[in-house]
Amino acid sequence: MTTAPRALAAELLAILERDLPTLRRVDDYLNGRHDDPYMPARADAEYRLLARRAITNMSLILVGTPAQALYVDNYRRGGTDRVADDTVLPEWLHWQESRLDARQTAVHRAALAYGHSFVLTERQAGRVRSKGLSPLRTVAVYDDPANDDAPVAAITVTQWPKPGDKGSRGSARMWDGRREYTITFRSLTDATSVGITGKRVHGSSECPVTRFASCVDLEGRTLGVIEPMIALQNRINQTVFDLLVAQTYGSFTVRTATGMAPPLKTRPVHQRGQEPYTYPDEPAVAGVDSLGRAVDRDGWVLDDNGQRVILDTAPVVDPVTGQHVYEQVDISARRFLFAKDPQSKWGSLDATPLGGFIDSLDMSFRQFSALAQVPPHHLLGQIANLSAEALQAAETALARKVEEFRKLFGESWERVFRLAAELSGDLSLAQNYLGEVIWRDMEMKSLGAVADGLGKMAEQLGIPRRGLWPRVPNVTRQELEDWARILKEDSPEDRMADALIRATPGGDAPAPGEE
Repeated sequence: MTTAPRALAAELLAILERDLPTLRRVDDYLNGRHDDPYMPARADAEYRLLARRAITNMSLILVGTPAQALYVDNYRRGGTDRVADDTVLPEWLHWQESRLDARQTAVHRAALAYGHSFVLTERQAGRVRSKGLSPLRTVAVYDDPANDDAPVAAITVTQWPKPGDKGSRGSARMWDGRREYTITFRSLTDATSVGITGKRVHGSSECPVTRFASCVDLEGRTLGVIEPMIALQNRINQTVFDLLVAQTYGSFTVRTATGMAPPLKTRPVHQRGQEPYTYPDEPAVAGVDSLGRAVDRDGWVLDDNGQRVILDTAPVVDPVTGQHVYEQVDISARRFLFAKDPQSKWGSLDATPLGGFIDSLDMSFRQFSALAQVPPHHLLGQIANLSAEALQAAETALARKVEEFRKLFGESWERVFRLAAELSGDLSLAQNYLGEVIWRDMEMKSLGAVADGLGKMAEQLGIPRRGLWPRVPNVTRQELEDWARILKEDSPEDRMADALIRATPGGDAPAPGEE
């Protein structure tokens, strides 16, 4: 791999160009732009409307279901350098200043959808911040992509060249192990157009871009949750389309008649005047042809009432098919049909049963659920009469999948914290590999059952009570700090000391917050 900045930028842009077709296809399916279901080559506008309505976007469930269970709620520092419970860790302060409580969701969703996403940690205006980078604009290269945490270099496109403007140039930012470069280019594949317009030292000992990958094999290839399911997604769309076609054209009884035909739709044939035409200056006044007949401005002969003279009628021809067009026959329960020919016969065609299409769609949803490890009731909406044990069993596969994502994303967030500590000048924290992020427990549990279980753990196993506080569902770090402060204020030792001070002649009660 080259180390010259300009050649490295050209190589990274070429890799992005190579990966973009796959990433854009995933992006299309994520946003509901799917391949059209199969339909006849001469399908009319109504068929195409049904094809658009048949798109059933399951990709949102593929991404949203695990993403809603991935929420970093706290950070626990490892090692022996413990801090007070009511002290805000520098790592968590960086998290809050970067507004990652909200922005973490976009990072996780992009990694799940496309297979990877990125987070940049940098110093801005004297503050260290982290922000997400789109996988549609960003690429990173590694010496060992399957095992390395730190990339050799990374690039993200900040502005694309304007389409059709050969003189337009795009811009990008590139980072290696020491510097950040400002890059310009005309296209991703034109290596000769790549230029470097600026550079600076970014302050980290390694590339400050961190990859979040939902699945990485030993070849370093990443895979999201959408791409493997595209074929099954297309099958679901096709089944829904076939169902809509059958529902639209065959789900009702068709009345038939033989020995008769509906009347042809006709149009009037007007009489043309004979040139030359003579017209007065006033546009509203009719002119005359060479035979002295009144004609309008288009040359059609007019009668005494000023209407065009009709000579005959002709059948209307469809300009697309070239076939004659028949008059529409209105049939309803309040109308009768008559036939002049006594040989005419009446009948009906049965409605097309839709049960087979519905069963096929149900089977596709169940296969989708099994392959995607998404509980069936998330797709089918069938949750009635499920016991707590059955519901937990249905959620087991999803829970295992979410736990795998937590392990992968957790390591990436820990690297983000180490980079932030290094940029802040705290080298001891930058070398601390014992910390871990705390994920919020998103399972809906009975608070009474949880409290009973935690109480038994404290009484029967001897686990410190305060050590069990973080296991209370949905408790935040701020609440834990408030509990610790209140507990300290209400401790028996503090109350006794306060009573002794008040009982001593001339003793003053301490100010609030003093010990």
